[in-house]
Amino acid sequence: MNPLYNTAIQLYRAGASLAALRSDKVREMLRGQEETLRTLEECRAAVAPEGYDVWIHAASLGEFEQGRPIIERLRRERPGISILLTFFSPSGYRVRRDYKGADTVAYLPMDTRANVRRFLDAAAPRCAIFIKYEFWGNFLTELQRRAIPTYIISAIFRPSQVFFKPWGGLFRRMLRCFDHIYVQDARSARLLKDIGIDKVTVAGDTRFDRVADICRAAREVPVIERFSSGAPFTLVAGSSWPADEALYISWLKAHPDVRAIIAPHEFDDSRLRTLRRNLGPQARLLSEVASPDDLDGSERYIIVDSFGLLSSLYRYGTAAWVGGGFGAGIHNINEAAAWGIPVIFGPRHEKFKEASDLLANDAATQVNSQRDTTKALDSLLQSADARNSAGQAARQYIDANIGATDIIFNDIFPSSDD
Repeated sequence: MNPLYNTAIQLYRAGASLAALRSDKVREMLRGQEETLRTLEECRAAVAPEGYDVWIHAASLGEFEQGRPIIERLRRERPGISILLTFFSPSGYRVRRDYKGADTVAYLPMDTRANVRRFLDAAAPRCAIFIKYEFWGNFLTELQRRAIPTYIISAIFRPSQVFFKPWGGLFRRMLRCFDHIYVQDARSARLLKDIGIDKVTVAGDTRFDRVADICRAAREVPVIERFSSGAPFTLVAGSSWPADEALYISWLKAHPDVRAIIAPHEFDDSRLRTLRRNLGPQARLLSEVASPDDLDGSERYIIVDSFGLLSSLYRYGTAAWVGGGFGAGIHNINEAAAWGIPVIFGPRHEKFKEASDLLANDAATQVNSQRDTTKALDSLLQSADARNSAGQAARQYIDANIGATDIIFNDIFPSSDD
């Protein structure tokens, strides 16, 4: 790759090493990257002695959910295939390191030339699939040099991205390393065509298939069912951050008949203590309630202090608040919309096509302030017609966008009969 790019990667690595002195999360990531080659050496001999058939890379947990329908389709239809799954972020690896859909789960090392060669020698993948936003120049260049078929799925592009700037030649060369690019929408395909990238298919977003699968296989949670039953309005706040809570908690306290199920994005002890203090004595942790009989009727708030339940909990909501919109960006709003309930989120959603689409279909509401929050939640609380109309529009939007997994899977992994 370009010397400037390699210098930037080295600087990024140095910055991460400094950040690790103060951040457990960064320190965990760097430690995991150092263990990747040993992990591959230990696992590959048992599950993929000749190399992994498929390597799938997800930056974090959200991107993993986009890749998951492909992985699980492979497991169903090609049970003998070997799969390597890598993450860059600890938040993805930490939750999915024991994921049974992959034969091996590991961190992706930093994108230096030496790391790339060692990683690809150790993994020896027959094909590589990146998800949505991952553009690592040395990995892509070396995959192309080794003639390993390489794809990116559920990608989405915007005119503001560096690929489409006069100075973006280096990044345009990265795009040409992909054998095929599967994008979410026609606008992305047009942008790519304008810079000479034509190996592109408008397939849609695999997350719609994933949330449809989640709804079909959703878990029943009797404690939450008992807690929400009889309440005129239950707000499910998913992947909640303090900036979100600063807005909706004051509204909750002003409406004593309303109940809330709150799933914080992170729930270490300090975070849970602060959240309980802000909510008051009517809040309980889900882990404290072993059965519906443990509820004494005084609870107004249940704090979900475990992973893996949120997508099933939206079914118990009258409306959903999806967090992250006042920080790095909103979390998975499709999980909530799939249950046919109105969705509320903050302003940081410009990278998420589904947010703009749901807003355009009157299925969601963006809030920027306390005033917006009060207006949006009051409207939904007071009008069953408003709730039903928005919820129906949300579900229809999800149903209309199912099918990306079929397009991508049948293209990359055609059956022997084709």
